[in-house]
Amino acid sequence: MKLDGVIFLVYLLVLLGIGLWFSRNASKSSEHYLLGNRSIGPAVTAMTMQSSSMSGYMFMGGPALAFQQGWYALWYALGDAGGAIINLSVLGKRMRRMSEALSALSPIEYLEKRYESPAVRVIGSVISIIFILAYVFAQFIASGKALTALTGWPYEAALLVGVGVIITYTVAGGYLAVVYTDFIQGIIMVLGVTGIAIMAFSHISLGEVNAQLASIDPTYLSIWGKDLAYYGQWGVVIGAILIYSVGYMGLPHIVVRHMSMKSTKTVKGAIMWAATWNQLFIFIPYLLGLAGIVLLPNLADPEMIIPELAYQFFPGIFAAILLSAIMAAIMSTSDSLLMQAGTILSRDIYQRFIDKRATERRMVWISRICVFAGGVIGCIVAIYQPPSVFTLVIFSFGVLGNSFLVPYVASVYSTKANNMGAIFAMIGGATTNILWTTLELENPTGLHPFLAGLIISFIGMWIGNYFGRTPSPQIQEAVQNAKTRKKLSNPLEKKISQDMASESKVISDFVRKKMYINEGDV
Repeated sequence: MKLDGVIFLVYLLVLLGIGLWFSRNASKSSEHYLLGNRSIGPAVTAMTMQSSSMSGYMFMGGPALAFQQGWYALWYALGDAGGAIINLSVLGKRMRRMSEALSALSPIEYLEKRYESPAVRVIGSVISIIFILAYVFAQFIASGKALTALTGWPYEAALLVGVGVIITYTVAGGYLAVVYTDFIQGIIMVLGVTGIAIMAFSHISLGEVNAQLASIDPTYLSIWGKDLAYYGQWGVVIGAILIYSVGYMGLPHIVVRHMSMKSTKTVKGAIMWAATWNQLFIFIPYLLGLAGIVLLPNLADPEMIIPELAYQFFPGIFAAILLSAIMAAIMSTSDSLLMQAGTILSRDIYQRFIDKRATERRMVWISRICVFAGGVIGCIVAIYQPPSVFTLVIFSFGVLGNSFLVPYVASVYSTKANNMGAIFAMIGGATTNILWTTLELENPTGLHPFLAGLIISFIGMWIGNYFGRTPSPQIQEAVQNAKTRKKLSNPLEKKISQDMASESKVISDFVRKKMYINEGDV
């Protein structure tokens, strides 16, 4: 094995160690294993949210899109740059309060309790499992490619090693292992991609890249894509921006980050951390994709732009360290997806419909088994059916976002949103995105699949609310309370203080007297 491969395997062992460290307390309870006991602070919340949402797409799919379509790809980056701010601002505090009020430990369980409908949980579980696993397949494919570049191993062997590490620390350590490895990997991602960008653009400036792109094919510089493929199709452009600016609010493995925060005060700090991280990271992979058109004109696989640039500008050892950033992105998303798939299978399916009396210890082990099973299935599919990482990520991301974005947002903002509204929104959004993608309706309609699905999902919620049950008074009250912590008015606080003054004095005198007697006894 090459020396750089050895260095990378040491990195994998460090991640394994983190997972095993957190496995000591992971079996305490379902809440501890699935949500980290709702104890995650702002920095870790922000980094796990961002690193787990970026995935191998940012190091492979994004640069490949820029390599193929030119500056058009930056529409995706533009939406992504503000995605964390929108996500945390819109859902953060309200989702944290509502999920705790409803005692929900998973995003799908939350939907059932909020909309008071087992059907919502069933439909949500089915959609989530199918498309979360599809998302996992894309990450495993990316991990196999990255490890092959690092070690020189065959794709299948590299895939088994990378996936084996991810499954092991996720199964052992649970949610805390996932978020703290994500925190470390988020830092590595920024440092790695920044290092590669500094070296690449020290050899050729962005202005020189644009000049050479203009000589190769001027349409690379167009906002409509190479060969003006999307000319005048603002519905496609808007969809490209929206999928990453608002789409995260529909991803169960991202929404669970709101539920696990230590308190609502965590949101403000998390926004600052996430916004800073985004601006340092988001645009660089796409710009490297543009540079790759000039620097790597004969590249056979566009998804390998960043690995090729790393080896071209850095010695093997440093390239291995920098390429750890790619695996960091892949692993930080894979572990989150596997954790969420295991949560849905164990809590939302097994405990809800098979064994309602399962003990806490049993549920933790069922969760672990489900995470392991999801990883094995993902590995098998990744070996035998390796599609494009970009295509699979955009498709899975889009369907999940179109299914759940509207129900999640409506759940904390509308007291009228009901069970049928949620069902119509989920089925309508998912079906529209699937049909738009498989029937290739984007070009003839001028609408991005995500935008089409979002419109239908919103209409579905609006129509369904006329047919469903009115939410119970308890749910309506919970939605109102989630908007803000109720504070007593100043006059009322003053009145309570005055009324309690005499009682407080009696208690104080009693305590002092008791302490005096005890001291006398001594």
